Order: sequence, then C-alpha cells, then structure tokens
Amino acid sequence: MRMVNEFKEFAIKGNVVDMGIGVVVGAAFTSIVNSLVKDIFTPLLSLLTTRINFTDWFITLKAGEKGGHYASLSQAQADNAITLNIGTFINSIISFLIVAVVMFFVIRSVNRLRRPEEVTADPVKTKECPHCFSTISTRATRCPCCTSMLER
Repeated sequence: MRMVNEFKEFAIKGNVVDMGIGVVVGAAFTSIVNSLVKDIFTPLLSLLTTRINFTDWFITLKAGEKGGHYASLSQAQADNAITLNIGTFINSIISFLIVAVVMFFVIRSVNRLRRPEEVTADPVKTKECPHCFSTISTRATRCPCCTSMLER
C-alpha cells in the first residue's frame, strides 16, 4: 500500500505531467516537421536541383530476388534489396535542422520573457584618479594607489 501511495505522489507531481505533455506535443510537432520536409522542402529542392528526388538517392548493396537496376527506392525495397538510403538520410538532416531552428526561436522567445529588468540605479561606481590614472570608487576622497587628495 505504501508503494502505491508513493507512485501516486510521483505520478501526480507537476514535472511528470509537464513532461508527458511535452512528449505528446513533441510527437505531434515531429509529424508536422516530417511533412514539411517531405511535402514542401524536398519537392522545392528537387525543382531547384533539376528535379532530383532525394528519396530516390540510394546505393544498392545487394540486389533482391529479381536483381538488376532499380529506378526508385520503393522498387528496391519491394524486391527486398539491401540499400544505403542516402536521400532518406538527407531528409532526416533537413528535418533536424528545421526542428533545431524552430526550437532555437521558441527558447529565445521564452528567455526574453523570463529576462529580469535591468536595474540602473547607480550606473557609474568608479572613476579615474587624475594623478595616477588608476580606477577608484566615486566615493573616494583619497586615491588608494598614490594617496593623492581627490576633489568630490
């Protein structure tokens, strides 16, 4: 019974609930970013790079049952060929970069909201000694370095 109560206390804590919400939102955000890369950026990049489809960038390591050359990754996978999927990796890199940039701007915005107001009560707390040019307090009446008397 004690263990059940401890688990309830752990599960109901705010951090666990916040973390669960973060995981769910993160999963939804991942599907949006994947769609953005696959459905928007990849076709635009393909158009700019003479219609090259990144998804079909692959190297066949071992031909499948039918053997031969494959025009697309889906044909190679249908034939159970072993492939290095370079284009899929490029799409993953693009997805990562998009997520990183978006998260940078989100965190930057949150940090700006959290930043405390700067206090500017006494901006100048030091001055320069006119005799020895050392830095001293504005309240000093005698320089601690050269012991000269100072005017206020």
